[in-house]
Amino acid sequence: MGFFTKEEWLKGMTSLQCDCTEKLQSRFDFLRSQLNDISSFKNIYRYAFDFARDKDQRSLDIDTAKSMLALLLGRTWPLFSVFYQYLEQSKYRVMNKDQWYNVLEFSRTVHADLSNYDEDGAWPVLLDEFVEWQKIRQTS
Repeated sequence: MGFFTKEEWLKGMTSLQCDCTEKLQSRFDFLRSQLNDISSFKNIYRYAFDFARDKDQRSLDIDTAKSMLALLLGRTWPLFSVFYQYLEQSKYRVMNKDQWYNVLEFSRTVHADLSNYDEDGAWPVLLDEFVEWQKIRQTS
């Protein structure tokens, strides 16, 4: 869980044309820009699931999922803190790959006030229950 092999590290550094820490530091702006590219970010987000999970598990434990979501979406998704609170109090102990992938799509397409949420959409139950939980909170 959560490490690069020496071979993976060397392959990555070679593709970035970095053979020392100074060159790696000089590439940070480029690497940060990749987070702003929708397609690149989606690839990074999807990679993060397999990177963070235990290799003998099919799902992420919920604490790891929350930590990874905080890193990846915490600064950009207006509903992140509310979703995090939901996960804290929910019955969920793991997050599967389908749920993980759909959280990103949800964060990109559903408005912060949930006004465009389609109850008949093909969202995982986790997200349906989150919306229900949040709507109850908004009305009380």
